[in-house]
Order: sequence, then C-alpha cells, then structure tokens
Amino acid sequence: MEISLAGLSSRRALELCHCCYVFNHSCSSSPPATAKFVFRKKCYSKKLTGRRLMSKMVYSGVKAASSDFTAGEMIFESILEDGVFRFDCSANERQAAYPSLSFINSNNREVPIMSNKFPLYTPSFECIAGQQIVKIELPIGTSFYGTGEVSGQLERTGKRVFTWNTDAWGYGPGTTSLYQSHPWVLAVLPNGEALGILADTTRRCEIDLRIQNRIQFIASRSYPVITFGPFPSPTAVLISLSHAIGTVFMPPKWSLGYHQCRWSYDSEERVLEIARKFREKGIPCDVIWMDIDYMDGFRCFTFDKERFPDPKSLVKDLRHMGFKAIWMLDPGIKYEEDYFVYDSGCKHDVWIEKADGTYFVGDVWPGPCVFPDFTWSKVRAWWADLVKDFISNGVDGIWNDMNEPAIFKAVTKTMPESNVHKGDNELGGCQGHAHYHNVYGLLMARSTYEGMELADKRKRPFVLTRAGFIGSQRYAATWTGDNLSNWEHLHMSISMVLQLGLSGQPLAGPDIGGFAGNATPKLFGRWMGFGALFPFCRGHSEAGTFNHEPWSFGEECEEVCRLALRRRYRLIPHIYTLFYMAHTRSTPVATPAFFADPKDLNLRTLESCFLLGPLLVYASTVPDLGSDKLQLLLPKGIWLSFDFDDSHPDLPALYLQGGSIIPLGPPLQHVGESNPLDDLMLIVALDEHGKAEGILFEDDGDGYGFKKGEYLLTHYVAELKSSVVTVRISKTEGLWKRPNRRVHVQLLIGEGAMLDMWGMDGEVLQIEMPSEIEISKLISSSKEHRRLHLESVKLIPHVEDVSGHKGGELSGTPIELENGYWSLKIVPWIGGRIISMVHLPSERQWLHSRVEIDGYEEYSGTEYRSAGCSEQYNVIQ
Repeated sequence: MEISLAGLSSRRALELCHCCYVFNHSCSSSPPATAKFVFRKKCYSKKLTGRRLMSKMVYSGVKAASSDFTAGEMIFESILEDGVFRFDCSANERQAAYPSLSFINSNNREVPIMSNKFPLYTPSFECIAGQQIVKIELPIGTSFYGTGEVSGQLERTGKRVFTWNTDAWGYGPGTTSLYQSHPWVLAVLPNGEALGILADTTRRCEIDLRIQNRIQFIASRSYPVITFGPFPSPTAVLISLSHAIGTVFMPPKWSLGYHQCRWSYDSEERVLEIARKFREKGIPCDVIWMDIDYMDGFRCFTFDKERFPDPKSLVKDLRHMGFKAIWMLDPGIKYEEDYFVYDSGCKHDVWIEKADGTYFVGDVWPGPCVFPDFTWSKVRAWWADLVKDFISNGVDGIWNDMNEPAIFKAVTKTMPESNVHKGDNELGGCQGHAHYHNVYGLLMARSTYEGMELADKRKRPFVLTRAGFIGSQRYAATWTGDNLSNWEHLHMSISMVLQLGLSGQPLAGPDIGGFAGNATPKLFGRWMGFGALFPFCRGHSEAGTFNHEPWSFGEECEEVCRLALRRRYRLIPHIYTLFYMAHTRSTPVATPAFFADPKDLNLRTLESCFLLGPLLVYASTVPDLGSDKLQLLLPKGIWLSFDFDDSHPDLPALYLQGGSIIPLGPPLQHVGESNPLDDLMLIVALDEHGKAEGILFEDDGDGYGFKKGEYLLTHYVAELKSSVVTVRISKTEGLWKRPNRRVHVQLLIGEGAMLDMWGMDGEVLQIEMPSEIEISKLISSSKEHRRLHLESVKLIPHVEDVSGHKGGELSGTPIELENGYWSLKIVPWIGGRIISMVHLPSERQWLHSRVEIDGYEEYSGTEYRSAGCSEQYNVIQ
C-alpha cells in the first residue's frame, strides 16, 4: 500500500509494506510442562462473624448461559467505611480474586464491616472466555473524569483507554495507553453528588466510556469492583478513595520549587553553568536534574569518570548556591560480568526470568540488560540497599525512568507477558508478567523510596516515577511523560495534571515547554506562565533540541518566566499547606473549576483553568489570545481578581474565592532562603456574609518532626462588622511557637483593588472599610493602573518557524493522511516520522516504538488492542 505525500512542504512519501498479523491474546499462555515455575492463585479464608452484618454478601440473580458464560448483577458487601462497597460476580469469584495492590492495606478490601447502607447503583457483569465485563449505568447527565494518566479531553465521555503501562513518546489526544494505570472513574452526577468506581485489578483493563452515562470495564477474571459513594461532592469521594489507597507522601518543601532538567546536562561544568545562570538572572530555582549521561555507559549507580568525576564536590557546589541535585536510576541493569550491580544481583537471585528459568535479557540504554523482580520483598530490600549507598554521593532525590518497564527493539515495547515474577504471597505469588506489568513501576518507586529512608531518616525522600499504578502517590511524584513542544500538548497538560489528581496522584506536572521538539518563545513563555502553578513544576527537554532554559528564548520570554516563577515562590506557603492537608486529611491539591460548584454543568468541561484550593488559575491556551482578552466563565459566588503588579498577557489570571484567606511569602530565589521571621502576607476575599477563613502550615520543611507535633498550623479568620474588617487567629495546632514577624493583610475589594494593613502576626488587625464612593474610586484606579501596565509590558514575539535542530517541526501540527482504512499522523522531519496509525474500521491504534534504522530512530510497532500488525514502512520520496 502506498500513500503519497505529494504537495507537502517536505515532498516526502511513505510506502507501507505488507502487514504480518500477529494477534495478541489478553491472557498469558500456560508455561510448558518443563518450566521451572508454577503459576498459582492465592485463596484466602475470610471468616464472617455473625450478628447483624448488613455487610455480608448480598446475592442477586446470576444467569448461567453455558459452562463458560455467566451473567447477572454483582453481589456486594460493605468494606472500609460507610458508603464503600465491594462488588463481585459471585462468592466463588470473590475467593478467586487476587490480593489488592492498590489498597494501602489489602485486608481492608477483604474484611467486611457492619453498615446499614445499601448501594444506589449495582453493576452488572458478564464472564466469558476468561474475561470479566462489568457495566454500571448512571443517570443521564453524569460526567466522567479520572482514569489516571490520560491524554485528550477533561470530561471523558466518549473515550476508551487501556490500562497497560506503555512507553508512549509523542503521544497524542487519542492515545489509549500511557505510562501509568489507574482503573478508576470519578462520576459526577447531575445533582453534583459524585461516585467513584475502582476496578481493582493489576491486569490489562479496558475502561470504556464511549456510551453516555455508562461505565464498562473489561479485564481478565476475577476482580472486584469497589464503589465509593455517592457522596455529597467529588472532594468527599477523593477523601474516601484515599482511605483505601493512601495519601500522597509528604514532600520536602524544596521539592515544591522549580526544577530544571534536560536530557542531558552532560558534564559537571555544564551543570554548574546552568546553576550560576539562574542566580545571575534572578530566576528562582531549587533543583538541577541529572539524566542518564552522568552514568558510566548508562550503568546505574555509577558515574562517568571524565564528565562527572567528583559528584560529591559537584553537589557541594550546588548546595552552596541553594540547589538540590536529583539523579536518574532506571530498572535496566547492564548484562555484564564484573559490573558490581549485575554481579550482586546474580548473587542474590534478583533478576526476572523467562518461563524456562533463564534470565530475561532486553535492550535498553546500556544495551543488553537484566531487570530486578520488584515483586519480591528480598529484591526490593536489595535495591533499597543500593539506593542507600548511592545517596552517600550527595543525592537529594531520585528519578525512576523507563520503568513500565520499557524495552527497545520489541514490538510490544515491554518484556514478554510470559516472563516470571516470584512475587510475595501478599502480592499474588508467582505470576507471569501480565499480572505484575502495571505495578512494576509502583514497586520500583516503593523500593527506591524505602532506600532513601534507610539512607537518612531525618529527611523525607523525593522520588519521581514515570510508570505507576493507582496508589503510587504513597511513594513518588510523577510527570506526564514524553510530551511534544506544541500548543495541543500545552493545552492537554492542564487536563492531564488534573486527571492524575482526580485519580489519587496530586503531585504531578508536565515537562514544561514540551520534551520533544523545539518550543517557540510564545509557547514556552505561555506554558511556563501557568505551569509554574502546577503542583509539580519542572522544565525538561530532549537531546538534539534547542536549549530550553527560561533565558533561551529572548529577553521577553525570560521576563515572563521570571515573573511566573516569582509567583510560584510567593505561593509556596499556600501550596505547601495544601500538600500537608492532602497528606494528613486527604483533601485534593489541584482540581478542575467545577469543584467550586459541582452542580454547575457549564463548568464541567472547562479545560484552561484549575483550582489550587480556593485560588482559581485561569490561563489562555490559544496562541493569539492572551489572558487579558479571555471571556471568563467563573463559578457562582464571589471571585476577586488580584496579581502582584505583574499582569501580563502570557501569565494566567488569578482569582480568590470569596470566603477565603491564603498565605503568601516573599519571592525567594530558592526555598532554602526562607526564614521564619520573613514577612507573612495574607490575601483576604470576603464572602457574601462578610467572612473569610484560611490556614497556614509551617514546619522545618523536611524530616518527620511534624508527626511529633513539631509544627504550627494557624487558622486565620476575617469578619466584617460595622464597616470594620477584623483579621485574627481563631485557633492553632502544633508545638511550635509563633515567629515574631510582621504580617501584611491585603483585603481584595474587586478588579484587583485592595486595602492594606500591616501588623504583627498574632495580633488582632482591623481594617476600616471606605465608603462605597471611595471603593468605586479605588477600583477605577486599579483598572486604569492595570491597563497602563499591560500597555507597557514587552510582549513575547510570534516566532513560530523554528528550525535548525532535530525535532524542530514537532512544534507544528502533525500532518494527517487517510485512505479509507488507515489514518496516519506524520511529522516530516528525518524522512517522515509516523506519530500514530489508526485502523479506522476497528478504531485500533498503533504507536511508534524505538527501533534503530539507518543510524537514527525510526518508529513502528503496536499497542495493545491494535489490529495486531507488525508494520514496516520505508521512505520512497
């Protein structure tokens, strides 16, 4: 089959060769009789003690059509807490289900509780040919969210995804499997109430939301479905979910600063050059990252003796300037004798094996590699010991990459499903890779986290993981993988971060500016403008592209980045407080705008704004439309705008919800500059009753003293009475004494106008309200000041044609070709790279995979649920 690209600027064409169909089965085949391992299911005795247990299994009708087909309504019991139900196809299927790897305590899924509540929505099921199909019907007007790390639209109706952790470089809005798996849907009902549904399986799972108001899961049997609610709000559902899967780890405060990364800063000299330039230019930053090129031949736990000869000295110099250092560790260990990690792994029997009992060897960055079996507790302990020793080099954080696990030169882009894991009994025992694939990254992150704990119990670990599973927030932050430097990915990044938060992972962010391809000044500045307010804030870019530091795109873009990051550092007291509340009380950090009013159907599809607690961040994701020209749709109630006298069309608009107080600090260069005696700022927005409240959490910023009461949690309130607004402390928690510091209260009155009052923190402060005429004058003056300010700012120039480096044209729109059966997305550099291929009759999709051809990376391969082709293509023109 030949598709002509005639008329394209690149004047190239592709020839699609004959397809060889290789159908992938969803279940691993049994090992041969001579195999060393026997796969088994674990059955656990669950004794139900009597009395009036409404939580005992409640049976519905089950129809058996044939010996291999059953269908009916699922049976249920109450677990965990009121309003949480476990559904199974039958009592036998309940016994056959594997242990939960999503629950922080698997027993909480197994032990029923006493409850007088019954579920409002009962799923139905069909079991056929080893597959379990679960459907749940919800009211008309229900909106769907969650499903973890997914691209595309925020509201998920009409979408279908597959939970199968995949190395998905250059994914698009229609990609159906990314790096993480969250078999979870958050359903917001028409009345604003919400219901959470978890298909508690580690196996490949299809989540089908293509039919309105219906959720369908398809995965290998047997697995339970857990429902949370309906509860009064989406926040209540997420709180209940966290009681099952755990809360986010408490991040060290420095990790909430800005992170600068690149593949790669390839020498100590280059790393220090980048660090010094941040300080010279007054652009806030806390962390420099080291990608794989710091290693000796990509061997984990080693350092290149020429380019990174003295990592301890490097880290000392970085810390002197206020920087932390984060280093990458991949799971692929070079298959090489006399390499100490390989030799130690062989000695301790830690490697994943094939069904015949030999080591599985797959190509990754070092070449042939073996892989630790993190499903085994002794292997996790072995890895943790390696991490503990690695930390002694001055490592502040660890980056786990390629841990889907990704394998080069493999059509599936991962290891065979027939590989063997000798898993702990509490995880499911000895199983094929199909069972543990989706939790491999979670278990690696857990082991890395535990190694950092062993190294220094006085510090909180910081781990970033690419692959994960629902529950991995207990151990690691995450990012949205190898995105592209274009406006489509800029826009999607907001929804992607929010979906992760709605799936239990609040500490997430994208590669700001895009990983692959060259950003333009406008694209990078706009992305940094709102990306600086994501929970996790990191810039990262691919080898072979232009430099992507904040100063790399001209002075106008540099200034926007500086302003954006100064905003972030002012807001770190608020963001840190949100994470303390998320860690201890399960509340979300970043949420869609509709969380402010879940009943408002018009808010449910807003994709260019998000909430940080009561702070609404409203961005423009359209190149030619700045935030000053947006037609805003705000939630009901009072929303008051403000800025830091830094308004810019490429910075998002900020609004504070009436009834709220948020704490701010000075715009530091790094978190380590902070001092308890620094001035504290309180931004106050009164509600319709003239009241407001807010909280501030303070501690050492690291370590676990906060668990022993070594912190200060302050509740501030404001109230308007008789034309006087009184701001005071209503209560405090913790053992810390209040610092002797000044407090600056800014009372918002509309259109950016505010009233100021200075005093000492802890004192009762009073602000006398002006007359309505004076308030009107203040508002008019504020609007005029902002207008003049916006007229004076230097705009980032529109330079959309970026060339000169590999990947430049990725910043443009990929070319789409169709011939009736196939739809291809192509970018025309390096002879035509296929980003994706879709078989239109079946809606099944191909992604690229990395295969070396003629000295550069070319792309072909399959994703699960594709039509099963091994596809080759050649450039013919």
